[in-house]
Amino acid sequence: MKIVLTPNPYRDKQFRTALQAQEILRQSGTETVLCLPFDVDRDFEIPSNISFQDLDKEMRDADMLICFGGDGTILHASKIATAHNIPVLGVNIGTLGFIAELEASELDLLRKIPAGDYEIEPRSMIDVTVRNAQQELFHETALNDAVITKGAIARVVQITICCDGVEATSFSGDGVILCTPTGSTAYSMSAGGPIIEPSARNLLITPICAHAMLAKSIVVGPKRVITAKLGKVSRNNAFLSVDGGRSFRLSSGDVVTAKNSEQVTQLVRLKNTSFFEIVNRKFISRQR
Repeated sequence: MKIVLTPNPYRDKQFRTALQAQEILRQSGTETVLCLPFDVDRDFEIPSNISFQDLDKEMRDADMLICFGGDGTILHASKIATAHNIPVLGVNIGTLGFIAELEASELDLLRKIPAGDYEIEPRSMIDVTVRNAQQELFHETALNDAVITKGAIARVVQITICCDGVEATSFSGDGVILCTPTGSTAYSMSAGGPIIEPSARNLLITPICAHAMLAKSIVVGPKRVITAKLGKVSRNNAFLSVDGGRSFRLSSGDVVTAKNSEQVTQLVRLKNTSFFEIVNRKFISRQR
């Protein structure tokens, strides 16, 4: 069994957590290789005693990817893993880390992997496209969400949401979040949206600070096609971000489409815990 370890160099100081995990897995007879999940700044010093390999090359014959960082790091790494149809296990070195299966203090549980004592949990993704009257301008796949937001200028954006071509809601506000059940515990929850169990595979529409009494979150079925169209009031001051990535500038009349993707991200589960126990541990218990 070959496992690729990808630590976030800005969170895993001196790569201590990744190296500890590597030693635990090696003791269990597992082949491991270290790779950086993204390019680091030129002035970032990588310890001379650590050798990192090319991530894309190593993923070609890997059996699992273990990512060390926050949810953003896991989202980034999961795109590569999904492209190679390889399951991902997240180790949280961030703050909340809802996507992560383990905390940095639980590395001993990695001994379960060589023994086959784990489960693979499929997570639905969404295909996100942007079109104007002439052509497709943008396409990406998201595990968490696609977020349309206004720019820095203090103007609202006008958005019309349709499901399968039928208008569902229209409002002015700071934007809208189109997300998966996995993403329902991220930005959407902060904006007042509900938490959806991942196995439901529904899609969620959550307005952001809408200037309308009836603009509330809408949960739709997994086969729905959602479109969000910008009105003239947007004045080229709206942006689309997919899974927290680089913003794409939207223009008036652009149409953003979101639907369930044929791609599925596979997350590794080591502990025998239900989704509701995870919600309690990550959210409820911290507020007491």
